[in-house]
Amino acid sequence: MRSPVFKADLLLLLAAAIWGSGFVAQRLGMDHVGPMTFNAARFAIGFLTVLLVIRFRRSQGDGVTFPLRTYVLGGGVAGVVLFVAAALQQIGMITTTAGKGGFITGLYVVLVPVLGIFIRVRAGYATWAGAALALAGLYLLSVTASFELTRGDWWVVASSFFWAVHVLVIGRLAPRVEALRLAAAQFAVASALAMIAALLAEEIRADQLAAGKWAIIYSGIFSVGFAFGLQVVAQRSAPPAHAAVLLSLEAVFAALCGWVILGETLAGRQIAGCALMLCGGLVSQIRRRDPVVPVP
Repeated sequence: MRSPVFKADLLLLLAAAIWGSGFVAQRLGMDHVGPMTFNAARFAIGFLTVLLVIRFRRSQGDGVTFPLRTYVLGGGVAGVVLFVAAALQQIGMITTTAGKGGFITGLYVVLVPVLGIFIRVRAGYATWAGAALALAGLYLLSVTASFELTRGDWWVVASSFFWAVHVLVIGRLAPRVEALRLAAAQFAVASALAMIAALLAEEIRADQLAAGKWAIIYSGIFSVGFAFGLQVVAQRSAPPAHAAVLLSLEAVFAALCGWVILGETLAGRQIAGCALMLCGGLVSQIRRRDPVVPVP
């Protein structure tokens, strides 16, 4: 029983590391193309990456056949949520830093159990304590001297809500379908929606895509194809709240990569905010003596 959970934890940690480094690619990509164009391209590359993996693993299926309708509906819901979350985050990354973007996105670690209330699961005291710590950390990390969040920070805060919904959606779907096909379906939907948004709101130019190709390729293959694929596979064994706390460690990798690659710095106040947000995520996942109780 322990082996599948342990393997799921390793996959989630690997996904967090890839996503953390992916914040750097997202920042660099914004130097050349618009946010919707970037998302459309990287989700398309992620879709093709997963299709190649499925092709090579076709003979290693789990022996269970799911109707096409399951993937259309499940992939459609997951893809729409993924599109909204990624769009809001990518817009925010235009003006915020990779480190701040990573930590603010990590708010979903407390939002997952909080939103769980609406699927008939009551949160305990540890969840609310973790949420308070995370909000205090967000204040120290992002609020300026004029007591205002920057525009980019607000976009990323909004995206964290949809990342939490996405974790819950994948947690519900992953045990019921073949993981990689679900991942491919959601990438196809997210890419199509992002392309529509790009055609309506942005100018798509071949020279701009060529200039940002390495950031797009890295984000498409690794952040989307591998990391989101790993998330879907891992959440077949890991419950949403458990997955959220491990995935939230992407913020640590984002800050580290932003410092090493982009030369971004965090002041003492911001470092304290990062620490509080991480502590809030960890506290919210502490196992309590009073178990989570379904709402009658």
